[in-house]
Amino acid sequence: MQILVLNSGSSSIKFQLFTMPEAKVICSGLVERIGLDNAKISYRSDINKIEATEIINNHKDGLQFIASYLMDKEIGVIQAASEIEAVGHRVVHGGSTFAETVEITEEVKQKVEKLSVLAPLHNPANLEGILVAEEIFPEAKQVAVFDTAFHQTMPVDAYKYAIPNTFLDENNIRVYGFHGTSHKYVSEKAIAFLEKKKNSKIITIHLGNGCSMTAIKDGKSIDHTLGFAPMNGLIMGTRCGDIDPAVIFYMVNSLGYSLDEVNNLLQKESGMLGLTGYSDLRDIEAEAEKGNSDCKLALQMNAYRIKKFIGAYASVMNGLDAIVFTAGIGENSSVIRELVCNDQEFLGIQLDTKQNEIRSKEIREINLPSSKVKILVIPTNEELEIAKQSFEVLSS
Repeated sequence: MQILVLNSGSSSIKFQLFTMPEAKVICSGLVERIGLDNAKISYRSDINKIEATEIINNHKDGLQFIASYLMDKEIGVIQAASEIEAVGHRVVHGGSTFAETVEITEEVKQKVEKLSVLAPLHNPANLEGILVAEEIFPEAKQVAVFDTAFHQTMPVDAYKYAIPNTFLDENNIRVYGFHGTSHKYVSEKAIAFLEKKKNSKIITIHLGNGCSMTAIKDGKSIDHTLGFAPMNGLIMGTRCGDIDPAVIFYMVNSLGYSLDEVNNLLQKESGMLGLTGYSDLRDIEAEAEKGNSDCKLALQMNAYRIKKFIGAYASVMNGLDAIVFTAGIGENSSVIRELVCNDQEFLGIQLDTKQNEIRSKEIREINLPSSKVKILVIPTNEELEIAKQSFEVLSS
């Protein structure tokens, strides 16, 4: 079965075409910096490797570029859309409605759209991917894999908010957790690497334009930095992360902002963008090297927030075997990894700075031999996880 996987983030689309169940990658690629002047698309197959700068205003444009590359007469890997038997979609928010992977129906699409209010940067893009894929690949089965599903194992004391019980009982307001396919994939890889199937205590740190951390005990998610919507916790590309709710009331009641304006500000104009004027960490690191004080401080703040959660989750699990860096920033930014791991000797975290500088697409250990806690860099593969779950649903 040929399964095309579409992973639509807030400013990017990753894609891979698999033959399943062999999990053979036929081609892969990335559309990134969507909406910026220097949007890029990369495409790789066994024969071709192409990178181009394009005008990509939105996710629909990006998906149409992907389809054109797949079916191009010279560099494409399929001759007709009918060769794609299934399309697996990452969907960020499944709320309390979706606890597992499902084949997409009209009812599923309606519910995904309804949940967009909880993930305004993501669910609309995910739904757009579904609708465009239905147009381009009309004969393919469409499957939704939800970010929130992996975190359904969180205990009630972790997912319940300290507000009147009725909000959970009647309105399902609770911590849901996100980036579940990534946290699931890398935690399973970490457990295998550590050869510790029982009594494992791992913190996975997913750092991209969106960021999150998960406390994973014995392979199960028991706590997570993102909550009801993918907005709190760590400092992200354009999202503020944790903030005192009183700030929101102050902005509305004293500064004259509307609720919509505050929502837009905290979702799209804050985080690293608000601190530096840049949302892409590569630009921020480059500016910091030139001496930009705002960028230097933003990097320190970013790492400081991660450190706070490492300490909290080590306490919650009563120990720590490993921390795992993953996703675009986690895998590629030696700067962030070093800032996070510095001054963590009390927790048994000791970074090997030379190993930290080495780039690889393989699982690698970047801690000193004396470190009690393993520091791992594990490339995530959300697309493979989505392909596996899509194949399982359609096969059953």
